[in-house]
Amino acid sequence: MYLRVLLEPLERKNGWQLAEAAGDRSPDGVQDFLARTRWSADAVRDQLRTYVIEHLGDPDGVLVLDETGFVKKGEHSVGVQRQYSGTAGRIENCQIGVFMTYASQQGYAFIDRELYLPKSWAQDAKQRRERHVPHEVAFHIKPQIGQALLERAIETAVPFAWVTADSVYGSTWSLRQTIVPAGRGYVLAVTSGQVWGWPYQTVAEHAASLPADAWREDQLWGRRQGAASV
Repeated sequence: MYLRVLLEPLERKNGWQLAEAAGDRSPDGVQDFLARTRWSADAVRDQLRTYVIEHLGDPDGVLVLDETGFVKKGEHSVGVQRQYSGTAGRIENCQIGVFMTYASQQGYAFIDRELYLPKSWAQDAKQRRERHVPHEVAFHIKPQIGQALLERAIETAVPFAWVTADSVYGSTWSLRQTIVPAGRGYVLAVTSGQVWGWPYQTVAEHAASLPADAWREDQLWGRRQGAASV
């Protein structure tokens, strides 16, 4: 019930509104579940991953890394501050989460997530204590979080052949080096100013130096995506 009402298009999702959406007379049940019931979000994640791989698993599967924002009106949610939200397309008061999606020819679904904890939150002992942020949770930039999700997928033997992500993750050398030793490939965006090769040149300079016939339009699973590659 709790997961179902979280997916409802409610403007705010406090105890009262969640309870009303579920048809309860009061928020007592929701509050009891959130405040006193002992359960592990990581164990739920592990069950979800097992379920997804059982139904969608494929040796040619693809892991997709990306972050999204959750716009908030208040200041009490863990990690909330004014920061860029891809969901809103602008700087908003929001939380940011880094997510991993599993995709195959059978379908796609989320399999992992981590909340981004801004440095201001990570260094604020009072806020951490009041919001019950675990002591072991430290500040990590989004590519580091994405790398941790990727390492977890490899350790739990998630079947996949490729990793894809935008330049937030693709421009990070250490994340790319997590993929290669595992024997997987990647299609990762990079910024036009990133330097590579020898002699060193930017990606934009290298792309401009290529003849037109060096490019081709790719297709994924039979559907035209309009992606170009060398």
